[in-house]
Amino acid sequence: MATQVITSRARTTRPSNVNTEQAGQEMAATIEDKARRFEDLHAIGCFVMANAWDAGSARALEAVGFSGLGTTSAGFAWSIGQTDGETSRDLVLENARAIVEAVDIPVSGDLLNGFGAAPEAVAETIRLAGGVGLAGGSIEDTTGDPSAPLFDRELAKERIIAAVEAARGLDRPFVLCARADGLFAGACDIDETLARLALYEEAGADLLFAPALMSLADVDKVIDHVKTPINVLASIGNEGTVSDFAQRGVRRISVGSQFYSAVAGCLQAAAQELHEAGTFGWTESGMPYPALNELMR
Repeated sequence: MATQVITSRARTTRPSNVNTEQAGQEMAATIEDKARRFEDLHAIGCFVMANAWDAGSARALEAVGFSGLGTTSAGFAWSIGQTDGETSRDLVLENARAIVEAVDIPVSGDLLNGFGAAPEAVAETIRLAGGVGLAGGSIEDTTGDPSAPLFDRELAKERIIAAVEAARGLDRPFVLCARADGLFAGACDIDETLARLALYEEAGADLLFAPALMSLADVDKVIDHVKTPINVLASIGNEGTVSDFAQRGVRRISVGSQFYSAVAGCLQAAAQELHEAGTFGWTESGMPYPALNELMR
């Protein structure tokens, strides 16, 4: 099954005689259009949302034909020499802004746990995410504390309620994805994950996401347990294909940090060949200079 593709509009250079107010109106209209297209993508069918870690990778993924992008907290953190979860909200949002401005397709933000335990902190993160032009964003229920890795159910639900309210307060659509990360963090089993997803559905999330659903049977359990559309993370160890997920009713498939990992793996192999063998075979598999340069114009 082919993924849904919305053809991107060609980039245009703004004429020099356009004043600042007109430019602002053009930007606002473009952001609103992206937001509505992203909302439409989640209305029917199944699509793949590729994850970019910077503006350059976003342009490369857009050129392939993906209809929407997500950011990756891990990929971005690694690209600036930090561990996942260490990066500040300001840095994450500035990177998201650069990605949004680099492409003509909608972008959803990996907003980790909202950069604060309190519902008010999560709400502010959503408002700021809307301010940089994101068409959606995800909020996790992880605390960052190894001794108590998940927020308790009541607080976790309150945080999603606050995120939903903030999203609805924006002047355009914003697809709010609620993540139950217990399986991914090794902090709970599938039954607790299902219970949490049901709570986030009650809180009004537009999309539900439980990373580390490795088996198709677990994907089926989630789809049978909730009515809200779900996202599935494509990762090492997944059973099935895009077609398998689509046939089960999965609405969105994301890749998280896997593209960054693939690029890092190629870099490591190329560097090892040069360092250890002193040969240049690795240059044959790279993307040509002219093609890369054209993407970045």
